[in-house]
Amino acid sequence: MTLLPVADARRRVLDGASRLGVETVSLADAHGRVLAQDLAARRSQPPFPASAMDGYAVRASDAATEGATLRLVGTAAAGHRYEGALGPGETVRIFTGAPVPDQADTILIQENATARDDGTIRVDTPVEPGRHVRRAGLDFEADEVLLSAGTRIAARHIALAAAMNHAEIAVARRPRIGLIATGDELVPPGTEPGPDQIVASNTPALTALIAAAGGEALDLGIVRDDATATAAALAEGRARGADVLVTLGGASVGDHDLVKQAFGDAGMELGFWKIAMRPGKPLIFGRLEALRVLGLPGNPVSSLVCAIQFLVPLVRALQGDNDPGPHAEPAILAHAMGANGDREDYVRATLSHRDDALPLVDPFTLQDSSMLSTLAASGALVIRPPHAPAADAGSLCRIIRL
Repeated sequence: MTLLPVADARRRVLDGASRLGVETVSLADAHGRVLAQDLAARRSQPPFPASAMDGYAVRASDAATEGATLRLVGTAAAGHRYEGALGPGETVRIFTGAPVPDQADTILIQENATARDDGTIRVDTPVEPGRHVRRAGLDFEADEVLLSAGTRIAARHIALAAAMNHAEIAVARRPRIGLIATGDELVPPGTEPGPDQIVASNTPALTALIAAAGGEALDLGIVRDDATATAAALAEGRARGADVLVTLGGASVGDHDLVKQAFGDAGMELGFWKIAMRPGKPLIFGRLEALRVLGLPGNPVSSLVCAIQFLVPLVRALQGDNDPGPHAEPAILAHAMGANGDREDYVRATLSHRDDALPLVDPFTLQDSSMLSTLAASGALVIRPPHAPAADAGSLCRIIRL
């Protein structure tokens, strides 16, 4: 059987994925959310000509020669303008951010002037017209669109939205992602496993990935290897309004791998099963009406790598994200790598940054899909295309940062 390439599988998972809805949140709650509508400024910034330095507001023609004397007639500070226009030969003491008085066109910085006891100042260094004055609208003009729909909001965007005089913004609704861990061998973290059991690590890890991508995880618990229990978890996920249902384990071909059967019995239209990827070959994708179903492998590394490749981009796309990823970049191999097989390989590796050079990646020798310790120690996944030839140390490669 020919396995589906990773890129084709991702296209199927993301096909038709678009913003689910819109809600309004405060700027305090906007970080990491995706902007749902273009955002225009409600005011110009600065709204008036403003001083960029501490000094004296002057007419440039009055301060064009060294030794010129100007009469001090007032003060302007941030939030407190000088009322009135500046006459010939006059100056106003001004501080950074203060409105520049009418008829003044230049700031003589305080280091270039000497204040005298008689209420005058001496020009020690002549100034050029317009120096140290921020014109009105220098940063942006009222009604100018500065943030586009689809932008994932970072702290710098929040600062801009606040300066544009928005206390709230419209963002995409968070996708709700139901998580079902399957397997008689699993127990929750913090409990005592039986002699044949292990601690379930996939659910908390995927919860973190989903939150970082802007989604909301719904923990539907650990389900035993039973078709009826699996179907019941599916029903609970639908009842709780999940937009995507993710199963963890049970996606392979063993007698206890019941996900494909249970979801098929519930009416799931299978999109694909098994892809040309290592780790993560036994991946399921299907649709149950509007509900998307993603069946991830149970091995923890396989599960997380598949989530990075498919689930995170899906969560982002369901918020209208303009660039859902994953995002690859170039790097240099620290050690040689052998030829690759017929599946796209994602190799755990450490990542070292270098000044004025591409980062250096050093793949781990052991890549068993059960080994979380190497994943935790990794800074990147090295992407090895199917049938890639052997690569020497110092070769260019492509990576996904972790």
